Amino acid sequence: MAQLISYVENEDPRAPGILKALYGARKKPYRVGVTGPPGSGKSTLVDRFALLAREQGLKVGIVCVDPTSPFTGGAILGDRIRMSKAAADPHVFIRSMATRGSLGGIARTTEEVAEILEASGKDIVFIETVGVGQSELDIFDAVDTVVVVLVPESGAGVQAMKAGLMEIAHIFAVNKADRAGAGRVKQEIEDVLHLAPAQPWEIQVFLTQAFRGIGAPEVFARILDHRKFLEEQKRENTRVIRIQKKLKNLLLERFEKEVVKRPEIEAKLKELSNKIIEGNADPYSASEILFEETWKEKSKS
Repeated sequence: MAQLISYVENEDPRAPGILKALYGARKKPYRVGVTGPPGSGKSTLVDRFALLAREQGLKVGIVCVDPTSPFTGGAILGDRIRMSKAAADPHVFIRSMATRGSLGGIARTTEEVAEILEASGKDIVFIETVGVGQSELDIFDAVDTVVVVLVPESGAGVQAMKAGLMEIAHIFAVNKADRAGAGRVKQEIEDVLHLAPAQPWEIQVFLTQAFRGIGAPEVFARILDHRKFLEEQKRENTRVIRIQKKLKNLLLERFEKEVVKRPEIEAKLKELSNKIIEGNADPYSASEILFEETWKEKSKS
């Protein structure tokens, strides 16, 4: 399984065939996204969730996404250090992966890695993001349930609104709740939630201390509640939207790989860029020319 994931991450020519063969083998996939600021305790909390899932006999997959350095291109994939308990279980598979330049909080191939884990028989897959920001909300489209982890230092509920967390969260966990201000942050988030329009699913806020395991069972129970809620609500519409977005992304990736990156198109791109700098063209007209050129190249193929 680790080798298959490496094929996908490295865009090995064998990867598409592997993914096609495995897609139909998945059984009722269920994914939980865990996101929040760096240092909020996401990895430790996921470790607790994995142990709680194992107590119920569930096989667990974990995908941890770490940032890639813009200077060296490397990443420190050290999540197993913070997941030492779950990592020792043979029915828990942990895979760390680097963003490799992706800006949405997860890597470009994170969903494909989750598909491999699901095909291997995992009952639940946790995806831990690199650390949420105002543009790092791709996790919402990749999972069924989103747990947003905050800490007392995260600030008021208004900051959570600015980061778009109110739109993607199904559950909030204010971690490191032994620190001053945890209760205040919880109350502020709840106050903001009360101002939002009524929704079929009630978003709840929990106080947790992941290192001690305090609050984690309650959050995990709520995760399972959301899974049951989705099953009762028949989430096919949500999955159709997700698959549509995936198809668009795959189409754009193939177009970029097979057309945009052709030498003749890249030469045209450079030529037009120089014209814009020299004042002999504008970006909008140049983009139309590029579209026509790429469309012609695609028609030839």
